[in-house]
Amino acid sequence: MKDLAIGVSGINAVDNPGPGVGVARSLKEDASLRARIIGLAYDAMEPGIYMDWVVDRSFIMPYPSGDGAAYFDRLAYIREQHGLDVIIPNFDAELPLYVKRAAELKALGIATFLPSMEQFKLRGKDKLTEVAERMGIKLPKTKVCTSLEQMHEAVEELGLPVMVKGSFYKAYAAYTSAQAVGHFHALVAEWGYPVIVQSIVSGEELNVIGVGDGAGGSLGLVGIKKISVTSLGKIWTGVTIKHTAMLEAANRFIRELKWRGPFELECIVKGDDVYLIEINPRFPAWVYFATGVGVNLPARLVRAALGVDQPPAPDYEAGKLFVRYSYELVTDMVKFQQAVTRGEVG
Repeated sequence: MKDLAIGVSGINAVDNPGPGVGVARSLKEDASLRARIIGLAYDAMEPGIYMDWVVDRSFIMPYPSGDGAAYFDRLAYIREQHGLDVIIPNFDAELPLYVKRAAELKALGIATFLPSMEQFKLRGKDKLTEVAERMGIKLPKTKVCTSLEQMHEAVEELGLPVMVKGSFYKAYAAYTSAQAVGHFHALVAEWGYPVIVQSIVSGEELNVIGVGDGAGGSLGLVGIKKISVTSLGKIWTGVTIKHTAMLEAANRFIRELKWRGPFELECIVKGDDVYLIEINPRFPAWVYFATGVGVNLPARLVRAALGVDQPPAPDYEAGKLFVRYSYELVTDMVKFQQAVTRGEVG
């Protein structure tokens, strides 16, 4: 395989880390890809810009808003000046633009491997009832609310405590009606309607990462249990597990929806009962955990995007430990100045 220039966003390896650095590390560790990583950053302070052993060159991108014209002009410039064979977007907010303009990117010679717009919309929390039914697993009692009155009715019917969630982002626990109202107003102000009110289910927090091939097959799955998380809810330590019901549900998710691209399923498991909590249509921040146990999902995604044959999905061992840690990097101020003034580093 020729040297590949692969664009990776989400290189903000901060206290609320994006998936990009884990994706980049995974690609670098597959020597046969001969990957040259192009970091797509939104801020000059994103640590991935300065991690030159992982990210070869970085570019400051405009925010993916509106019709995305400026964003895709920037990608075309990067492609022309430095090459860009594949892009792996790692933020939810980027995906609609990439999905809508996938054909345009392909015409430029840039490959992606993403869900369809219909699939992307199914990950909305207001659609999870339908998805859970097709997966054959449970969903906590859920009410979709488009008014404060409906929210009060939902809280009364479900009983406190409840989770109050935005349709796509953010979730808050409410232990009183006043807390529920406050969370409701905050979510509407930031994200609009609907707001989801959901019963709280107790159990173990288990997650699955995977990539679907778009035809109902899996390019790989890894299940984990979160042992500890940060105050922002990000995994700090975890362990690989093989919960049969959860992995079977993940395979049904891929098969029933013919999911194409990366995903993470967030679940609560109590005995044999699996409750679907959230679907993320991209790699999670802990993506390198899967690579570390032998399932290099970013590398397999790149091969799928390029139409390259690859062996069946590898298996992994249960009982492998993941530990996140802090790390200090000292570099030259010139790189920061380049990011600010030129919009590119490398």
